[in-house]
Amino acid sequence: MSTETVPRTVRVAGVLTTLQATAGFVFVIALLIRSTSAVGGVGEFGPTQTYGEAGYFTLLSAGVLAAGIGMLKGKHWARTPALLLQLILLGIAWYATGPSGQPLIGLALAVPAIAVLWFMFNREGRRWSYYGNNPPDADRES
Repeated sequence: MSTETVPRTVRVAGVLTTLQATAGFVFVIALLIRSTSAVGGVGEFGPTQTYGEAGYFTLLSAGVLAAGIGMLKGKHWARTPALLLQLILLGIAWYATGPSGQPLIGLALAVPAIAVLWFMFNREGRRWSYYGNNPPDADRES
């Protein structure tokens, strides 16, 4: 499928997913700065554990970035990883809002996740997900 046929909603979802990956990389940088600074310290964890955590989040963020770029380019394989990420983020947002008592963090996580889900599950996003085949509701649209 060429990039001309990728709906605007899928591209917007790709941009939002790419921004989520960028936030992940910013978190990795913050972890590395905190592990090397004398002010932040490393708490009960040594620098080795903090570097491992940074490496783990680097790999996750790289996967999210790949899915975001894939959706921007109209690659169908990118849809499922991006959707799964949004569902995981909704669970994290619920935990942050409720049990953790951090509603602003929960809201900051939930709003883009809900937006991506809406962009991918609206009519254009669903039609795009069928790889150019006729969607089940094609008869009703004529």
